[in-house]
Amino acid sequence: MSEPFAGIIRDEDALRQIIKPPHQRARDKQIDHLDHNCREFIARAPFVLVGTTNADGTGDVSPKGGPPGFVTVLDEHRLAFGELPGNGRVDGYRNLLANAAIGLIFLIPGLGETLRVNGQGYVLDDPEMLELCSVDGRRPKVVLGVHVRDAFIHCAKALRRAQLWDPQPDLTGMPTVACMLVEHAGIDGDPAGERTAAALEDAYAKTLWN
Repeated sequence: MSEPFAGIIRDEDALRQIIKPPHQRARDKQIDHLDHNCREFIARAPFVLVGTTNADGTGDVSPKGGPPGFVTVLDEHRLAFGELPGNGRVDGYRNLLANAAIGLIFLIPGLGETLRVNGQGYVLDDPEMLELCSVDGRRPKVVLGVHVRDAFIHCAKALRRAQLWDPQPDLTGMPTVACMLVEHAGIDGDPAGERTAAALEDAYAKTLWN
């Protein structure tokens, strides 16, 4: 089988010939627990990206969101949050059943720096945890618990380059999400995506919290 790309780098020594090791400060900022700074950041973050990997190397990144504080820091080495209504694919949870390795990136709107947390993830159905991770009285069906291995602030360069918090993104020429779904899912009779867009909004209204 031919390689999908030319110039594939195979080892770290070769990579370090191109990208030099990080400055000492970039190494020193990594800590092995959630201190008061991490707690304050997580308490204000309404959005987190969750990265997992299956036993066969298949990767997945899933967005999770809720009101600030929907993620609970239990102690210096543990955090948890409930599964709010989604699409039911549970790709990340299925990965964790085979491989507990997990990476999280917490984002606060308007702030360029993010908080990265790595460790081991577990899918939980403990009644006390379900109750603890309830959001506005809504009890989740399962909880994602994370045992923290390391945590550190990630610089704002990527988000600044992306102008991620620019309130007016340029979507000129981009297909609507509804049109993308029509093509990807093979939806017949809705070439402009109007019915699909309406169905999306209806589904969001009905299932955002339930």
